[in-house]
Amino acid sequence: MILGSTGSIGTQALEVIRANPGRFRVVGLTAGGSNQELYDAQVAEFAPAFAGLGEQASVEAASMPGAVVLNGITGAVGLRPTVAALDAGNTLALANKESLIIGGPVVTSRAKPGQIVPVDSEHSALAQCLQAGRADEVRRLVLTASGGPFRGRTRAQLAEVTPEQALNHPTWDMGPVVTINSATLVNKGLEVIEAHLLFGIDFDQIEVVVHPTSVVHSMVEFHDGSTIVQASPPTMLIPIALGLVWPERLPDTAPAVDWSQAQKWEFFPLDDVAFLRLPWPVRRARLAAPPLRSTTRPTRCVCRPSVMADCPSPALSTRSARSWGATVRGRMAQTLWVHPSPLKTCSPPMLGRAMKPRRICLD
Repeated sequence: MILGSTGSIGTQALEVIRANPGRFRVVGLTAGGSNQELYDAQVAEFAPAFAGLGEQASVEAASMPGAVVLNGITGAVGLRPTVAALDAGNTLALANKESLIIGGPVVTSRAKPGQIVPVDSEHSALAQCLQAGRADEVRRLVLTASGGPFRGRTRAQLAEVTPEQALNHPTWDMGPVVTINSATLVNKGLEVIEAHLLFGIDFDQIEVVVHPTSVVHSMVEFHDGSTIVQASPPTMLIPIALGLVWPERLPDTAPAVDWSQAQKWEFFPLDDVAFLRLPWPVRRARLAAPPLRSTTRPTRCVCRPSVMADCPSPALSTRSARSWGATVRGRMAQTLWVHPSPLKTCSPPMLGRAMKPRRICLD
């Protein structure tokens, strides 16, 4: 069951399926409807038993029992399908981090052990590394970040960056929403929360390091001093394939590291001056439930602090955002409270109290 079949995760999942004829049967395809031509071609090729467009179609598809459900939807619209898949007892290959972060215990309390298989490359890597020891032997999780297109720039230099530059990621080919969030390191902040919720590791035991080549996707340090690393060239095909067949592996999913060539793996600390560490301030405050944001389908715009402008801000108050279960238009949702940062996604924007953004639309 592929939810979000026309997006970056969905199209690569179908690539994995094509490469393994006879191994899979596509029983359902859903999409948001923004690429009708591609969706029609997918339905014609795979002839799924269930096909439909929109959020409700994804909920219905995820509710069909007996399938592996790959949630490749972008944004908070993926929450209801995530809950539906878990309630139906399906294995959930989760690429839609927003549903886990927004839902929090609403999602985790529904999941049986092993029912959620992470598809984010970092969390897939952590899941693989954690197989090397017991939970009580883990000292810390280390997520890697490429640093994005603005690595090495000062905060002053970041004031002049453009949306086009933000969309030009040096190592990964992703959808526009994740690419923009990666440029600001907001995506990495969300991944820290995701790791905490997926693996039950305290925030103080989760670290992030910058690794520009994106070959090492994450690491687990054990209490004896050993560190287990998962390494592969930057591709989503491997974590997607693992999500579909976990705990097995598909042969020749993607090229491996070429060990006949010299390799240079470098690791750097995060630049806390140029990039504010999200949600690290929340971690230090020891909040039981970090304040998060809720978005509907993202629009293609970014916000840059400059002068007062017109980004919409239908945000919850900071107080209400601190509680899981704040409701926006009848849905479980939350708001992310952040400080000003050089580049922000919006719709609604992630606005701090003192942030004065200017909207720059990419269309």
